[in-house]
Amino acid sequence: MRPALVLFAGLTLLCGVIYPLAITGIGKVAFPDQASGSLIVQNGKLIGSRLIGQEFSAPNYFWGRLSATSPMPYNAQSSGGSNFGPSNPALIDAVKGRVDALKAADPGNTLPIPVDLVTASGSGLDPEISLAAAYYQAGRVARERKLNVDTVRGIIDSLKLQPSLGFLGEPRVNVLALNLALDRQAPAVN
Repeated sequence: MRPALVLFAGLTLLCGVIYPLAITGIGKVAFPDQASGSLIVQNGKLIGSRLIGQEFSAPNYFWGRLSATSPMPYNAQSSGGSNFGPSNPALIDAVKGRVDALKAADPGNTLPIPVDLVTASGSGLDPEISLAAAYYQAGRVARERKLNVDTVRGIIDSLKLQPSLGFLGEPRVNVLALNLALDRQAPAVN
């Protein structure tokens, strides 16, 4: 019995204490921003994380992907998709509702609505949207902030993120970073 208890205690110490502390320490030294949650702090106030989407619903802000988390949107403790298939009535109703909201917010917009504006990501926490989704919203945001649409498109282009490793995914933009850049350019009037 003694060897089993010594082995159990040794492995618990190694795998449950020493290894996690070592990896955490290496992470904090090698990747301090990422290990701390990629937090965005502005004027000493925590604004959010670059890794977790936030809900924006005002017409003068860019809107991100839908969140499938509950009981509240973008709840990192409840990460996960809705698991609705493409023919599920609940998914179809949610997509129709989002399409209607986008059309109501910008009735003159004749561009095709990008799919990432009407569906949730697998995690329900996606902080980024495609360039098509950002450009789709540029006219509404520019009008609401009394900016030239080319200025807003320029901000989008300046924050464009390239595909991971140069070929995985598509160019995209972080919604929180985009909205913060807009606030610096032309503060939102509530």
